[in-house]
Amino acid sequence: QVQLAESGGGLVQAGGSLTLSCAASGRTFTGYNMGWFRQAPGKEREFVGAINRSGGSTYYADFVKGRFTISRDNAKNTVYLQMNSLKPEDTAVYYCAADRYAGLHLTTNEYDYWGQGTQVTVSS
Repeated sequence: QVQLAESGGGLVQAGGSLTLSCAASGRTFTGYNMGWFRQAPGKEREFVGAINRSGGSTYYADFVKGRFTISRDNAKNTVYLQMNSLKPEDTAVYYCAADRYAGLHLTTNEYDYWGQGTQVTVSS
């Protein structure tokens, strides 16, 4: 089992930037592909992006391509979500998740472990 803890959320103006972190503890971090999801009030949780075990491959939802970047530091057991050019519609609780199976997955039911989430609010 792996425990995940997100941090770095907050309030930012439109056009600004934030970097979220997700620290993992427990089992070997490099055994997991990692994903970021978000959930806005009244909406379903949606895929933001994912990164493979080595960090050499990433995949993003269309609505964040060119604005968000996922990276990981396996020595620190941490995955990051760098968010630039933020928009009010990016306001949501952001979650990281760990997937023990091969491939970069886009749906919530393909991830095994979840963090508690961190709130990101983008003001206009």
